[in-house]
Amino acid sequence: MSVAESPKLPGSPRRAGNILFGATALLLCAWVLVPIYLLIVNTLSSPEAVTAFPKSFVPGWDFANLEFFAGFAGILKALKNSVLVAGVTMLLAILIGAPAGYALSRFDFPGKSAFRILILMTRAFPLPLLALPLAVMFIRTGLDDTILGLAIVHTTLALPFSVLITFSLFSGIPIELEEAAWTLGCTREQAFRKVVLPLILPGIAASAVFAFVISWNEVFAASVLTIENRTLTAFLLQSLDVSPMHLKFAGGFVLVVPALIFIFAVRKYLFAMWGIANR
Repeated sequence: MSVAESPKLPGSPRRAGNILFGATALLLCAWVLVPIYLLIVNTLSSPEAVTAFPKSFVPGWDFANLEFFAGFAGILKALKNSVLVAGVTMLLAILIGAPAGYALSRFDFPGKSAFRILILMTRAFPLPLLALPLAVMFIRTGLDDTILGLAIVHTTLALPFSVLITFSLFSGIPIELEEAAWTLGCTREQAFRKVVLPLILPGIAASAVFAFVISWNEVFAASVLTIENRTLTAFLLQSLDVSPMHLKFAGGFVLVVPALIFIFAVRKYLFAMWGIANR
């Protein structure tokens, strides 16, 4: 039998696809986890070990860097401000984004497509370009150097993700479920609260995660619009600009860990979201 006439091995393309999928997933996991692991290793190592070569891949369990941050003046206030700003940002993003996503999913109105594009266009404006007008407006309205003022800016950054996530998830829930509730005597508000809301909770949690991470990591607006009430990112950017390398690693660790803890706490809602999105 010639090579051209040899039978094809069944399952070979599928096996190659599985190998490619596994390799891609492994590469993405390494892309995310390796920097976090190196950050932890350098944070829990002595200053000499951080700059040593070859570098050890096992932490030395030296907590001096973290103890320095725990006693650093202003760090706890900055941490509190970050948590408050992120919490208010999550609340505002959900309260505004979820109704907008529901309206885009359930109603037809003139300019619907243009409205969706405008939501995305809010991310096209560079924040540094808006910094001066925002600062002037906040000073005139009394929102400068406040938790609420910074949370409003962060909500503007997080709102497109919140609207689009909830829109896609509302679209995945059949409207027939609401119509069945209407025929049984429920109002639109009761049908939403008793039927749709329990199903959309994973999407709301996903929107909250995006809003929290965006607010937690944002540094430019926090640096420009606050002075006394700086968030942790702006505070560390100001304090660690000329600090030694081991303190910069510790500062990065302090920034990363709270966000990871929050994502871990709501992980079950994130996993459940895929079940709704794939319906």
